[in-house]
Amino acid sequence: MKYCNSLISYSRFKTREVMVGSLGFGGDNPIRVQSMTITDTMNTIATVEESIRMIEAGCELVRITAPSKREAENLQSIKDELRKRGYSTPIVADIHFTPNAAEIAARIVEKVRINPGNYADKKKFEEIEYTDKTYNDELIRIKKKFTPLVKICKEHGTAMRIGTNHGSLSDRILSRYGDTPKGMVESAMEFLRICREENYHEIILSMKASNTRVMVQAYRLLVAEMIKEGMNYPLHLGVTEAGEGEDGRIKSAVGIGTLLTDGLGDTIRVSLTEAPEFELPVAKNLLSHFKGIEKHEEIKKITENPLHAFDYQKRNTNQVLNIGSRNVPVVMADFCLKEKITPASLFALGSNYSVPLDKWHISDMAADYVFVGNHDIDFEVPGTLGIIYNYKKWEKHKKGYPFLDVKQYLLSDNFSEKLNVVYVCLSDLSNELFTKLKSDTTAVLMIDTYNKNGVAEQRKLFTELMNNNIKTPVIIGRAYGNLSEEQLQLSASADFGALLLDGLGDGIFIAAENCGSDQSVNSLAFGILQASRTRISKTEYISCPSCGRTLFDLQETTAKIRKVTDHLKGIKIGIMGCIVNGPGEMADADYGYVGTGPGKITLYKEKNIVRKNIDEAEAVDALIDLIKEHGDWVDKQ
Repeated sequence: MKYCNSLISYSRFKTREVMVGSLGFGGDNPIRVQSMTITDTMNTIATVEESIRMIEAGCELVRITAPSKREAENLQSIKDELRKRGYSTPIVADIHFTPNAAEIAARIVEKVRINPGNYADKKKFEEIEYTDKTYNDELIRIKKKFTPLVKICKEHGTAMRIGTNHGSLSDRILSRYGDTPKGMVESAMEFLRICREENYHEIILSMKASNTRVMVQAYRLLVAEMIKEGMNYPLHLGVTEAGEGEDGRIKSAVGIGTLLTDGLGDTIRVSLTEAPEFELPVAKNLLSHFKGIEKHEEIKKITENPLHAFDYQKRNTNQVLNIGSRNVPVVMADFCLKEKITPASLFALGSNYSVPLDKWHISDMAADYVFVGNHDIDFEVPGTLGIIYNYKKWEKHKKGYPFLDVKQYLLSDNFSEKLNVVYVCLSDLSNELFTKLKSDTTAVLMIDTYNKNGVAEQRKLFTELMNNNIKTPVIIGRAYGNLSEEQLQLSASADFGALLLDGLGDGIFIAAENCGSDQSVNSLAFGILQASRTRISKTEYISCPSCGRTLFDLQETTAKIRKVTDHLKGIKIGIMGCIVNGPGEMADADYGYVGTGPGKITLYKEKNIVRKNIDEAEAVDALIDLIKEHGDWVDKQ
């Protein structure tokens, strides 16, 4: 199924133009950036002033929650005050559970967002058996409940976002389609078809999830379905509950960047557990990574596509030491340009030497290999760290493993018996190379690209390997220079994430010159692998951005929970300000901490409630006790 214009030639997927007030989305309009207020919607002045901070940071569409009729009615006061202060930025009302609030808001603001998972259904986590007739009866019920809003939007010229959230799929959808991207798409399509029956088309669609794999597959499947049915509605992109700081930025860029790479997306929101005005520069910097990408060097067509766009299947590869086959992707660090390498240099790579104990301490985010070029390593390195030398240097001492170009690889027979890293670009591929690789159980390819559309070129390289039945493991390499630390996070996450989410790559190599410290680059590599769900090396926090529904200070609480749990490798903890997506996202987390009333917290084990309405002051300790009860707690070293 086709989901974008091309896998090797960049162009935006052409969608119909939807007007939100006087602002165009889709069509030939630029990709719009937006965010959401975190103030109480009933506090008019606070919401207006926060909206202004967002607008001045670059926000083109302000989203405000309207959980009940009162908040929906107060949107008029907020809108009037913004216009009075000279701001004409359109407003979107965010609606969950309350159709009557949506119908009020649609008469006031330029756009309403509804969640098909909870607009007409109540979630009880029940599995229901449906026949075709009983399911169709449910669709008739939904149509009756949803059509009044459609008619109001059509009458008032109000746009609508039909926004599916993975964490809040209805019991009806889950019972019929399961917890799948297909279920997410059908959830939206049911509502979209009702709109089309009413000849209403001012619609934008979204498929958000905290799991980047699910999110990307759902958007691709949605576009494929639209193409099949002759539709082309604009797309709002976002990774929900991405979290804060570095993790939130990496996770958002992996998901959103993967779709932008293929020309999908008409508006984006980077959802961070931070003040909303901080989201806008991140969104704009992510978009800047793609500036001029359409002018990339031509890449030959993929004549036979072996990739899996709608489900995750890892490329089948041989095992070479700890690289390839069923091993998690390795991290290779770049030290070739350093002036000198000492034991202290390795601290940044997660290997810390204790002089009194004469031992190396290896962290969960310790690099697996380091490329040292022509340097001499005159000290004992950790046994878990492989040293890669330039081939000529390696030939002299035969320590570590060699790094060869294709010419050296094809013409020489003097190799390591264990591992040989071969540097390859798309133009280096040949039948001669394929023949040698097929009989070599020691080769690992390090791929690189100089193309402006590097993802497409490296994707083409992978398809050539797969179509020629080459099972040699591949370390994905990309080089960056003179970027800020945050820009490197966003650019590298988009570049590597797009391949890793498709099951491509047995390792990553980030060559980053003047882009931050060695430690930050190493942390980024592990962050990208974690965000793409290919290697879990730290605690994962599924943390929603604040909004007017939030029942506690999310930033403060997330920091408090992170402080006591950040050593629990591989554990996923959901931190949700309210119950809108909380229970659903808990299904993807091991433990959940959800606001259920002022000062009250409910704890979950996966999607099951364990303790209700705990006082907030006691809730973090109660969460630790819950983790201990289930045997997942370890003491900090």
